[in-house]
Amino acid sequence: MRVLGIDPGLQCTGFGLVDVEGAQLHYVASGTIKTRDAAQGDLPGRLKIIFDGVQEVVRRYTPTVASVEIVFVNVNPQSTLLLGQARGAALAGLVSCSLPVSEYTALQMKKAITGHGMARKEQIQEMVARLLKLPSAPGKDAADALGIAICHAHAGRSFDAIAKAGGALARRTHAQFKGGRTY
Repeated sequence: MRVLGIDPGLQCTGFGLVDVEGAQLHYVASGTIKTRDAAQGDLPGRLKIIFDGVQEVVRRYTPTVASVEIVFVNVNPQSTLLLGQARGAALAGLVSCSLPVSEYTALQMKKAITGHGMARKEQIQEMVARLLKLPSAPGKDAADALGIAICHAHAGRSFDAIAKAGGALARRTHAQFKGGRTY
């Protein structure tokens, strides 16, 4: 299985690919799709660069599955909306290539890579380099994308095992959350 991880960003979208053979992970490639050449106010132009860049990565490296980081609300709502649009362009690029896509939060990725969800960018970079036996740490965006790919490589095996065993993941409705909501 070859997993493509995407860390969406409006100015810089990271990508990373790993091959999965059993429990072994092998580095394939990583890098960034930069939209800085487009005019600052040209949002459609930037989104097209992301869309085309993701498609080019898929054509060049032929992954079998893709995984994308889920975006959460930041302090600045405008930045969150722009980031969401960049994520949408990346997702559209992936599904237009008929790739199955999984999504993971930054917290899930950080826990899978470092063991705790509050890891700093530098810790992610160092652990990705160690896990993939790289000679040096990748850039921040590429490291996050590789982290998303590694997260899927580990989680994907678990989901496959559950599916093969015939088990179904049921939503919990018995536990209460703040305000009486269930999850």
